[in-house]
Amino acid sequence: MTLRYSDIETLAWGSADGLLPAIVQHAHTGSVLMQAYMNRDALRTTLDRGRVVFFSRSRQQLWEKGETSGNTLSLVDIRVDCDRDSLLVSALPAGPTCHTGTRTCFGDDAQSELEQIAFLSELQRIIASRISEAPEGSYTARLFNEGVRRMAQKVGEEGLEVALAAAGEPDAALLGESADLLFHLLLLLRARGLKLEQVVAELQRRHHPR
Repeated sequence: MTLRYSDIETLAWGSADGLLPAIVQHAHTGSVLMQAYMNRDALRTTLDRGRVVFFSRSRQQLWEKGETSGNTLSLVDIRVDCDRDSLLVSALPAGPTCHTGTRTCFGDDAQSELEQIAFLSELQRIIASRISEAPEGSYTARLFNEGVRRMAQKVGEEGLEVALAAAGEPDAALLGESADLLFHLLLLLRARGLKLEQVVAELQRRHHPR
């Protein structure tokens, strides 16, 4: 369940000496960034500030992630597990999360295949941003403004190029053309007011027995 301010006193503080583990997850990719601890004050301060604040067991005080480095964690959501004794913090990092300079506290090589696939959701957000902000020279914004028919044409062209690459070109060519196809498909879906998640839901519907 999503944590509300009024839920703080209902958590299982007594079973954990007033501290609960807080696992921080990237709000867009699902990547696990770090793990630390929160007490009541840290949790309240996190909700008040909209930035993630922990309790330091070594210093016995609150500390806001990134208060010296600038690599803060902007709060998106906090969820509580079924036993109400651990927290899942969804956040957006400003820079590397780990003090060593790596993307996560588990190293830069901790990115799973699932997290790589989740980049498609991030790409949807990037496409939406390009459309709304229309920065000068943006291919995305220009193609979007040319309309659905033009975008549909591009998807057809890219699909053909994927087929040709698969039939007789090296793997690198097939990967490149596949990336082009996925990008243009996401853009076309956006133009029609649809999302990749709806495509995945359709695949799931087809997968399960009726």
